[in-house]
Formats: sequence, C-alpha cells, structure tokens
Amino acid sequence: MLPITASDTGIQMGLVAERAVPAYGDTPITLDHDMPLLPGAGRQFTFAALADHIDDIAARLWAAGVRPAQRVAIHKTSGFDINVLSCAAARIGAVPVQLSPGLDGASVLALLDRLEQPYLVTDLAKLDGPLSDPQLANITKAVLVVAGSRPGTVALAGLAGAPRVEAVVQELDEPALITHTSGTTGLPKLLVHTPRTLHGRYRPQAKLFDLVRRQETVALHVSYVHSRMPLALAVLLPRGVPFLVMDDATPDHVAAFFAEHRPAFVESAPNSFMEWEELADDPRKPFANVKYFSSTFDAIHPSTMHRLLHASERHHPVFYQIYGQSETGPLVGRAFTRETALGADGRCQGYAFPGDTKFRLVARGGKEPSREHPGYIEVQAAGRVLTYYGEGERYAGQVQEGGWWRGMDVGYRTEEGCLHLLDREVDVVPTIHSTLEVEDTVLDRLDELTELVVLRGPQDEPLPVVCTRKDLPLDPVRWREAVADFPPMAEPVRLTLDELPRTATMKVQRIELTRRLHERLTQEWSS
Repeated sequence: MLPITASDTGIQMGLVAERAVPAYGDTPITLDHDMPLLPGAGRQFTFAALADHIDDIAARLWAAGVRPAQRVAIHKTSGFDINVLSCAAARIGAVPVQLSPGLDGASVLALLDRLEQPYLVTDLAKLDGPLSDPQLANITKAVLVVAGSRPGTVALAGLAGAPRVEAVVQELDEPALITHTSGTTGLPKLLVHTPRTLHGRYRPQAKLFDLVRRQETVALHVSYVHSRMPLALAVLLPRGVPFLVMDDATPDHVAAFFAEHRPAFVESAPNSFMEWEELADDPRKPFANVKYFSSTFDAIHPSTMHRLLHASERHHPVFYQIYGQSETGPLVGRAFTRETALGADGRCQGYAFPGDTKFRLVARGGKEPSREHPGYIEVQAAGRVLTYYGEGERYAGQVQEGGWWRGMDVGYRTEEGCLHLLDREVDVVPTIHSTLEVEDTVLDRLDELTELVVLRGPQDEPLPVVCTRKDLPLDPVRWREAVADFPPMAEPVRLTLDELPRTATMKVQRIELTRRLHERLTQEWSS
C-alpha cells in the first residue's frame, strides 16, 4: 500500500486571504446574503477587502480581550461572517470553534461547558432564543455580539477602529480550529484540527480545484462550520478564483443566482443537489455553464448526477463524488460523466488519494469482508484530526493498531480497488442488505420522490420515510411496484423535507428521525 505522508507545511487560516492580495487583490467574492458583522461590506467585495475585514475583526477580538491559544466559540445565525470571524480569531493565534447555527440550545450549552470557559461570539437572535438560559454567563469567559448590544455582553460594533495587531503564525501541531461531528448519534464530538492536519485535508481538494480555469467562477453552498469551508478559502484564494457563497439553497433562488453569475464549478451537499434536480428543466438554464459538480460529505444518488450532468451545456461535464468523514477529511473519490452516472453503482464511493489517504476493510463477526458480509472501513489520512476536545479517551478508542482509524461505516472493496459504502453500523436493518442501496434504487425508479430514508422500525422491520415533489400524495400502486423486489417493508411514512431533522451538512439525522417515528407509531398503536 502507498504510504501516507504527513504535511510538512500548514494552513494558517488567518493569513490565507492576506497572502493572496498581492497577486489577486481585485478578484471578486459574491454573496447572496448580508453579513450582520460587517453591515457596510455589501454582497460583493474583493480578496483585498476580505483580508482587511479579517484584520479589522481580529483587532476587535483582541480589544475584547481574546489572546493566543484561547478558544473562541462562534454560534450565530447562518452566514459567511462565521468564516470571517474564524479567520480573524486564528489571525491572533486564538482557536476558533465553529458551532452549527442549527444546533439546539442544550447541545450548544453542553459543548460550551466542555470547552472550559471559551469566549462566545453570537447574535441577539441566539441570545433571545436557544441561548437564553441564564447559565450561559457561568460557562463562558465573555459573550461578544456581532451586531447591536445587550447588557452583560461586548458589542463588536463598538470596537470598530481598534488598533490593528500583528498576526500570529501558529505552530504546525498546535490546535488551530475546532469543528464538530454531525451529531447523528447524539451530542456532537469536538474535533481539534492543527495547521498540519488542515493542510493534509487541503491536498486532495487542491488537486481537484486545479482543474478550474482561473477566469471561471466557483459556487459554494457548504456548511460554514464544517472544515470544508476554511479549506475552500485556502484553495481558492491563492489561485485567484472568483467565487460565490450561497446561504439560500431553495431551487428558485439558486436558479436566479446561477442564471446571473453562471458558475463553472458548483460544490454542495448531496441533499441540496437532490433538491436542485427540478432545475434541470428550468428555462433559465442555471446549470448550463457548469463544467464540474462536486458533492462532498455523503454518497449521492446516481439519478441526481445524471440529471444535473445533462442540464449542463458544456462539453464533457464531470460530477465528482467525494466520500470522507468529519474526523479524517476526504478519503476517496470518483468522477462520473453523462455516459457513466446513471449506470453507476450508488454505493461505489471511489478510490483513495495516492499519498494522502488509504483504506482497508476489517471483518465483522469473523467473516471476510464482502458485499454479503460488509466489514468495518478503516482509514489512514493526512488530514485526521488531533483528538476530540475533552474526550481524548473516546478518540483513542477508535484508533486501531498501526494508526488505522475506524469510523463505524461498513462496506467492502471491489476487485478493482473501489470502496463501496453500504451503511453506518448503527443504521443497519436486519433484513436489508444495504439501506442506502435500496434508497438509490427506489429514488431512480420513482421520479416523484425527492428523498427516501429507510430506517429500522419498532419491530426491526424496514421503515421507509418518503418526501415527494411539491408534497403531493404518493401513488400506492407505483410504490408497491418500485419495492416489489426488496424484502417486505412497512407502509411508507410521508413527511415534508422541512420535517426531516438534519445535520449542519444537510445529512438526515437517522437516529433522531427513528426516535421520533418510533414515538409517533407507538402512540398511534396505543390509541
């Protein structure tokens, strides 16, 4: 097997924008939303302006008392200013902690408590809502608000014009960023990144972006609090690539935004691409200029790739599927074309990145890993995080002999060396070979579905949850025909997309959804 080589350099989040300015200072960044932190910035500004905003906010954080190595938790309403704040904190040597805007208040308070008296940067909406608990003051060093003011907090707006301070270059193996896992199995774990591990994640992503012509625009709709976003900046800014950052993923907005800006490279999560499928026939042709699609965070359905590739009018557009884990970053990837997408096996995630990642399959229950008996997927990756903050023993428990990381996904390797992901171990349904495989197949058969999730029912039966286009009723005859060749399943439960609990990266929280449905079905049976 190819060795994994640790990076000998690091990503300095607070300096990426500044270092890009001499060559690409006039390159534009376009947002589809305003930033409350910087009300005068507008929705379009240059790389040079971004660097200045980061320097400005870093000075304000310093004036508020933040110092190197201190933790700065950022939990505010969704927006790109989350990343401005993170870069600003890193610029003065502090450790930004990116907490999803979608986390419930109890989870945020628990994570803040684990962080041991961090600074908290938030907004009034959060303080009036999920963070209204009076214990907040006891578990934070200080609370800073991005706009407006509130007694007992520090108003960052009031620190505008604070003297600029010298940037801090962080050591390669010191904490530089903290993100968190998706929380699909409970309270999220806090992931500690270093400049070296961030660069390890950067390497495979940089190779992908090298395909983009400098003059063409990249569109990003990814979680602001995932490590993917600061790494996207680390890839795009030094290359002088103009880019769009989208907060609103509703199809009509995306169609109008793309029709105006005509991106050539679009990166988003699988669930967003699924929602955008209906735009393939939109007269505005929002995907006409897209040469590259990139799906991160999770597997994507072949039918989704097929529709979007055929919505492009470019010669030989490509859809990149990249599979990774929060703890490791990107692990394997594969490219699909118009000719190969629809016939692809949706469970095939791709191949390791030479020199950056490798994987192996380990037996479960003493059986050789195969399609019929999937094994644990264990990986080595240059981007693997340093530890779980406050849960070092838990992290160590997933590190196997030889430095292999076990992430609890199960699958198998084909003869060609391709990794096939079948399920997370906690999501396995006894009578189903692969819930994800069933979902791929049925979604391909039923165009009226926008989402399908197969869960374990109260009596271990497969329990399908369906979402339909325009929330129309599901034809029971078509459903029965579509699932006739699978093991018997319970009657489908129909929900709207908005009713599905999701993670920061738009994955369906299967365990939480299962809990809710079990509770609902139990009540129905007892009434």
